[in-house]
Amino acid sequence: MTLKTEFNNPGIGLGCMNLSHAYGTPVSEEDGIKALHAAFDMGYRHFDTATLYGGGKNELLVGKALKELRGKLFLASKCGMAIGEETGVKEIDGSPAKLRKQIESSLRRLQVEHIDLYYLHRRDFNTPIEESVGALAELVKEGKIGAIGLSEVSAETLRKAHAVHPIAALQTEYSLWSRNAEIAVLQATKELGTAFVAFSPVARGFLANGLPTMAELEALEPKDIRRNMPRFYPENFQANLPLLEKYRQIAESAGCTPAQLALSWVCAQGDHIVPIPGTRSIAHMEENLQAGNVKLSAEVIAELNQLINQSTVTGPRYSPAQQTEIDTEEFSA
Repeated sequence: MTLKTEFNNPGIGLGCMNLSHAYGTPVSEEDGIKALHAAFDMGYRHFDTATLYGGGKNELLVGKALKELRGKLFLASKCGMAIGEETGVKEIDGSPAKLRKQIESSLRRLQVEHIDLYYLHRRDFNTPIEESVGALAELVKEGKIGAIGLSEVSAETLRKAHAVHPIAALQTEYSLWSRNAEIAVLQATKELGTAFVAFSPVARGFLANGLPTMAELEALEPKDIRRNMPRFYPENFQANLPLLEKYRQIAESAGCTPAQLALSWVCAQGDHIVPIPGTRSIAHMEENLQAGNVKLSAEVIAELNQLINQSTVTGPRYSPAQQTEIDTEEFSA
């Protein structure tokens, strides 16, 4: 499966999480549907959601908005991490029984009989990855999902999983300021023919001028996920802000916006890479999609690499508590 050619995909997908989860108060159903319809109309064909987002509300929103367009788009969702029905908190469970239960719920919420790509959202360290992937392979046989993906896993885990069943896509954070995928995962996906899906490719808004001042950082809603991310702690954020001045200058010289510069850099790192920026803004959706038309010179890419990398960014991407949930190789902070 090639994500970039499926349904003439433009090479940039849409992460739908922002509409319902993690970035403050969710948008209304009306505004969410309007945004998703606008995304389709402007050319997006790859839509990414998950069981976790909004406790299922994001799948409900995507299902309601895109039901009539189902045959014209590529639909991805995720399982294995959800808001517990009894506990009300996030739970990671990759057991075969749980995954089978979640696919039925995902299909119902999305109002479909088949999901093109279904990811294991997080590795469950209490369940061998081979068992989780084996359960997903059964869903492929049954026609409920088209392909299997993994999210936030190491190259070693990817290879173990791929030995059980082909892994069509691996999704993890990747941007100029989150380079952990370059340690081993990017090479592993190339070798195995696995698509690499990059989430947060504009650094959770930082490289899109989303938070260019301390005042805007302080104005984030209490439940905005960035408040608990080390790079957005005030002292680290203050240290990272100087990167933006030169970064903006490079974008201007390249004839694109800061967000387009970040996305174009990600796309330039490999033909098998598909970024899925998320936003609530229709204008930003259009801006991001147009990044596919921006071609960066080798000189600009080299300049960006020197300016923003794991050595020039202050703070790790996750807190120690968040880090325990993932299975990726990480650069030392």
